[in-house]
This record gives sequence, structure tokens and C-alpha cells, in this order.
Amino acid sequence: MKGVNLILSAAGLMLALSLPSWAQTRTLPTQTVTLSGTVETIDHEHRMVNIKTADGHFQTVDVPPSAKRFDEVKVGDKVSITYNNTVSARLKPPGEAPVNTATGTTTAGQGERPGGTASEERTMTATIADIDKSASSITFTGPNGWKYSRRVVDPTVLDKIKVGDQVDITWDTNVTVEVQ
Repeated sequence: MKGVNLILSAAGLMLALSLPSWAQTRTLPTQTVTLSGTVETIDHEHRMVNIKTADGHFQTVDVPPSAKRFDEVKVGDKVSITYNNTVSARLKPPGEAPVNTATGTTTAGQGERPGGTASEERTMTATIADIDKSASSITFTGPNGWKYSRRVVDPTVLDKIKVGDQVDITWDTNVTVEVQ
């Protein structure tokens, strides 16, 4: 799930940067992705599951240690995973303290079959490290060596920011897993 989370978070951040005004917090519409298919392989040691979708493609899902009933999932099980992601971004005023927080909850499936929900909210302060107007891109750096570069959809945003500006980025994510 980490791969899907990273992809959707990155897409959400790119959309956030296309917003024309940085004067206030901007929240984007929630992105929802659903993955359904059949469990084809399970790697219990590395906590990974390969799911074959209806169109014949394979998706690898990393199962976090908080998934309590992972050992009950079997090859051949039909699964459905729904992932919701909301991103907001805010230009920080000068002098405001940086943030780097993460909170989350999980609930194990209560039914006969394994499953459950997980939610996380992550907020971090990132610094604009580079702006490339010719490529319409921006590079951020953040806590623990986090670095992210992305093309900006609306290049007029690049005129409203400068290297060294700080941005608070918040991801609200929830995942529901159901084994049928």
C-alpha cells in the first residue's frame, strides 16, 4: 500500500501546487482509488501480497505490521482495497515554527474474514529548494532528508513563491481492506 500511498500523495501535491492563491490553506477534492482482485501470492516474511485484477494486471500491496489478521489471508481470496487521500497545502508565514507530525488509527476486521481500516494524517513543513521556471517545476526538501520534485500544472504559481519559502503539506489518508 506504501507504493499506492506515495503515488497518490505525489499526485495530490502536484495538484495542490497548481492552485492560483497561496494566501490560505487549500484543500483538494478527495482522490479515491479502489483495487479489487484475487490474491495470487503472499510473502509472509516481507508482508507483501500480489493481487491479480480483473484486467489481468498484478498489483503488489505492502501490508503494514498493524494488520493483525494478515496470517489469515489465503491465495485465492477475493479482496477489495479502497484508498482515499486528501491533500492540503499552505504557504507558511515567516517565523512560524515547522511541523512534522503523524497520527493514525487502525481497526481490525470484526467479521469472519480478515480486513479492517487504517487512517493517517501527516503534516510536514517543506522548504522550497529550487524553482525551475523553464521546466515549470519545483523542488522541496523536508524532515529526515525527504526530497520531492514535481512539475507544476499552473506555472503562474512559480511567480508567487521563492526559494526558501516554507509550505505546510497535510495528507489525510484512509484505507479500507475487505476480504470476501
